[in-house]
Amino acid sequence: MFRVGDLVQYGNSGVCQVQEIVSEGISSVKDKLFYLLIPLGSKGSKIYTPVDNEKVVMRKIMTPDEIDSLVSRIADIPELGIPDERSREQQYKQAIHSGSCEEWIKIIKTLYLRKKKRAAQGKKITSTDERYMKSAEDRLYGEFSAALGKDREDVKSYISQRIEKETV
Repeated sequence: MFRVGDLVQYGNSGVCQVQEIVSEGISSVKDKLFYLLIPLGSKGSKIYTPVDNEKVVMRKIMTPDEIDSLVSRIADIPELGIPDERSREQQYKQAIHSGSCEEWIKIIKTLYLRKKKRAAQGKKITSTDERYMKSAEDRLYGEFSAALGKDREDVKSYISQRIEKETV
């Protein structure tokens, strides 16, 4: 169970802070506990979710040490294994909804290299690739930014440099 003040990654909402744990006025079910989450990226938004919600991935955000460890392994993190073009979007969806920073890095790495390859062929990145790249970056950089107390752009630059360094 999370505690008031914890920063959590909550489904598609990104990083949220647990503001309260409440039991009244949310549902007709008595004695059911809910988290009141405040998304860091959305001013004025509130999310109520059952404490025992198993439908949406919710986990504590990574610590700075866990982030350093993950970033140091970027070279060893494989690209997504996409057997054919038809299954590409399904692979992206699964990785995004996993709630895993490592899976998000796989998407970013896969699409960064794919974009580079397509550019060398005189082609642009597809709209699907661009959409999933943005989604993975938003989630990853949002979490790293909250955990490290850094601006998203600083986090993005740091990750991009590491990927470029490791793939040259």
